[in-house]
Amino acid sequence: MVECICINDSNRPVEVPARKWVKKGNKYNVIFTLTVMPQKVLAFHLAEINLDESCKPYEYFLANRFAFTQEGIRQLMQLIADCEDTEFSLEELMEQTQLAEL
Repeated sequence: MVECICINDSNRPVEVPARKWVKKGNKYNVIFTLTVMPQKVLAFHLAEINLDESCKPYEYFLANRFAFTQEGIRQLMQLIADCEDTEFSLEELMEQTQLAEL
């Protein structure tokens, strides 16, 4: 798990109820990462929120909604490597996330 903080809770899809949506300023834990297609952007599954069948087609939260500490970025790089074959460079990761004090 990698701790992060939500920095963007805007544009909640109507398919996702408010109780299953992230809230700006709240802390979450990333437990799985993947690259969503066709956008080819990093997305997360969070320990605290399960986007189930009722939220389809939404299953994951985009990485650009979250910020990480420097240590969190290192942990996230390892989690990405553990979860998928795709490798993100640190530069690509920083384009899709931000640093923050948690």
